[in-house]
Amino acid sequence: MKATNRRDFFKLTVLATGGFMLKAQTKAADTKKATESFIPHPFIEITSDGKITLTSHIPEIGQGIKTSLPMLIAEELEVDWEQVNIISQVVNEDIFGRQTAGGSQSTAMNYQRLRQLGAATKQMLIQAAANKWSVPTSECTATAGTIIHTTSKKSITYAELAADASSLAAPHPKSVILKDAKDFKLLGTRISGVDNDKVVKGDPLFGIDQVQPSMKYAAFLRCPSFTGEVKSANLDEIKKMPGVSHAFILKSAPLPTGGVFGGVAVIADSTWNAWKAKDALKVEWDQQDTAEHDSDQYEKIAQEAIDNPKDKGTGTSKQTKQGDANSIESIYHYPLLAHNTMEPQNCTALYEAGKFEFWAPTQSPGRAISALNEIYKTKPEQVRVNVTRSGGGFGRRINSDFMMEAAAIAREIEGTPVKLTWTREQDIQQDYYRNACWHHLQGTLDPAGNISSFSDHVVALGTNHKSAGIGGKLSKKVFPLVFLPQAKISHTVIPTNIPFGWWRAPGSNGHAFALQCFTDELAHKADKDPVAFRKEILNSNAKVRGYDAKRMLGALEAATKKAGWGKTLPKGSAQGVAFYYSHRGYVAVVAEVTVTNDGKVKVDKLTAAVNVGPIVNLSGAENQVQGSMLDGLSAALYQKIELVDGVVKNSNFDDYPALRMPDVGEVEVVFVESKAAPTGLGEPALPPAIPAVCNAIFSATGKRVRTLPISDHDLSWT
Repeated sequence: MKATNRRDFFKLTVLATGGFMLKAQTKAADTKKATESFIPHPFIEITSDGKITLTSHIPEIGQGIKTSLPMLIAEELEVDWEQVNIISQVVNEDIFGRQTAGGSQSTAMNYQRLRQLGAATKQMLIQAAANKWSVPTSECTATAGTIIHTTSKKSITYAELAADASSLAAPHPKSVILKDAKDFKLLGTRISGVDNDKVVKGDPLFGIDQVQPSMKYAAFLRCPSFTGEVKSANLDEIKKMPGVSHAFILKSAPLPTGGVFGGVAVIADSTWNAWKAKDALKVEWDQQDTAEHDSDQYEKIAQEAIDNPKDKGTGTSKQTKQGDANSIESIYHYPLLAHNTMEPQNCTALYEAGKFEFWAPTQSPGRAISALNEIYKTKPEQVRVNVTRSGGGFGRRINSDFMMEAAAIAREIEGTPVKLTWTREQDIQQDYYRNACWHHLQGTLDPAGNISSFSDHVVALGTNHKSAGIGGKLSKKVFPLVFLPQAKISHTVIPTNIPFGWWRAPGSNGHAFALQCFTDELAHKADKDPVAFRKEILNSNAKVRGYDAKRMLGALEAATKKAGWGKTLPKGSAQGVAFYYSHRGYVAVVAEVTVTNDGKVKVDKLTAAVNVGPIVNLSGAENQVQGSMLDGLSAALYQKIELVDGVVKNSNFDDYPALRMPDVGEVEVVFVESKAAPTGLGEPALPPAIPAVCNAIFSATGKRVRTLPISDHDLSWT
């Protein structure tokens, strides 16, 4: 077995795992602490007084990652969960690797390498014990933070081995042997979130809770439209208001990742006084091209693009002939959406001696560091980001605009921390939105009821005529397009100045609604059971590259079996089905709904079957699937962002409502066993939940929901 020193171990781990930790070596081995602690790398510290500390390096935005990632280390390290303490660390991607929460990638990117770190550390401890006893390492085994000599039954704790192990060379990361899944003691079990008690007790974990010595409080008023600048403002009047110390204009410094928008900043002795002063601002704005950015106007342009398409698209699908008995044609539309995180955007910032420090609920601290570099030409060593817990992210906190606003404001009062807090109204009206799209779908069936032609002309919003905004472009690698060589896709882009962002399950959250509902239409047109119709397509295309039809079949079968697909229900109640592959996860959902005579919709039950490879924390995994489906349901039932003359009309929960507890029915989750590599769970269950509900509504009422939100429709029946 090849051994290496600690510095080389760090470097090799970077190479072996796609970029992991250190360019600089920990100094533990060169200090007195090395005789008291064993720190093989920044993720593990074992002290001689018995403390075992594991680091979770990914931002915790409610996805449970602060619990599940250390579980990977603990499993291979062979320590009981009760023995470890979990901490988060200041952002340093040179040390910890990528520290971004987004795209359901945290588990996939860390599953193998964190296990390797745990196994390598265990191997070093076994070696230290073997050296102490003068026995072969093959006679030593690890369990519950203890090394046991299997022959003599002697034992020694990790704490007692800390000093000896710290002097050993680390094994090559590829040389360690990982545990077989059948031997897991921790992975796949239910573990409560490490911060659950603190959250329940109201401990100050979130960005909005942060308090620093001598801190000031800020509010910032942006232009109501997305591209305006300040012409003038009543700054002198504002500075005379109670508690206000500063009021000044900030010019825009736009960046794709979230720079500074033009506006007026106010600094005061409390958030309340800052907000009151913001509300009293009288600003003359320089706004351009606002009238053309209007929801009704976009609707007209989209219809014109559908009626007179210019993009010939890709594919060879035959055009549907009007009146063809075997053909159907439908237009599906879903609106702009805000992220609507429970915790509005906020950030505490300190600027001093050319350096920035942040306390922020960010999903992507690295983007903020890069944005600072672009705006202020800072170097990474001039920026320190303390990532707090986030009260929801859903993709919103990947952008760093709220941090850049705080940075710009902090520069005006150098040496004093300042806390910027948005109102709920600002959070809805200053978002990076989910794209709005129109799908013009056409499909034809052959005499056997199989799809013979299929086309989708997608009209989306974008920054120009050629580039659709995030989530606006449709790929052919989705069901059923991936299985239809003759399928045709074309795109039209409506230019807009709206900022787009990564709304949970980008692209998939809308495309799944259109494609899975239209697939349902084709199934009914073919007079086939919707599940059987989908199974026929999957069964005949099991070997299509890039889409594992067998995994999706397994999920579909598990969901329909668990939900009792086809069971008899009272009039007005029905089941609907949908599935989708996104973020490398295969998820099928059966929805059971009841629609009353007067059109009120109640989703009685959602049943999801999920195939995402091995599960790390069963409790957290269920939470993510349940939460994502309900998040999708909330949007589908009630939500849409409307623009009038370039300004977002919505402002709060009264006109942008969220799902309430009485509206939530039963939610059941089944995980399908798989030997596939593990993938994330924050997003893939959301896309199929929406069409499953809409398909159930059709079966219950005979009315097809083709535009969202559902609450816009009259679903009454007799």
